Amino acid sequence: MADEVLNNKQKQPKAYRISKRITEAIRLLITGECKTQKAAAERAGLNASHLSEQLRKPHIARHLEEQTRVALSRSQAPAAATLIRLATEASSEHVQKDAAIHLLNIAGHKPRADTQVSVNVEIKAGYVIDLSEGAARPLIDVSKQLTQD
Repeated sequence: MADEVLNNKQKQPKAYRISKRITEAIRLLITGECKTQKAAAERAGLNASHLSEQLRKPHIARHLEEQTRVALSRSQAPAAATLIRLATEASSEHVQKDAAIHLLNIAGHKPRADTQVSVNVEIKAGYVIDLSEGAARPLIDVSKQLTQD
C-alpha cells in the first residue's frame, strides 16, 4: 500500500538553478536599463553568446516571461493615470479625443462599424460566358466599346 501512495504522487518538475548573473541580465533587459542582450551581458559580466544560449533554455525562458508579467502588472496603475491625464489635460484636442475613445473602449463602449456602400463602381468584364439553357442570344461585341473609351 505504501508503494501505491508513492506511485500516485505527482512528480515535481526538477527545479533548475538560474545564476545571479543571468538573473541580473534579465532584470537589465526588462527594466530597459540595457537595450540589447549584448549590453546586458556586458553589464552582468557575461559573454553575449552565453547569455543568448541561456535565454533559449526553457526554465530561463519561463523565468523571463514571469518577470515580464510582473513588470507589466506594476506598470498598469501609472499607465492608467497617464491615459486619464491625457484625456483631461492634454493641450491637443486630438490627443484628448484619442485618449477618451481608448478609455471608452476599455469600458466596453465600442462604436458600431458603419456599413460601407460603394457608389459608381465600374466593373468591366472582358468576356461574358452565358451558360444558361434556352434560345441562343445575339452576340455582343464589347471590344468596340473598349476601344472607344
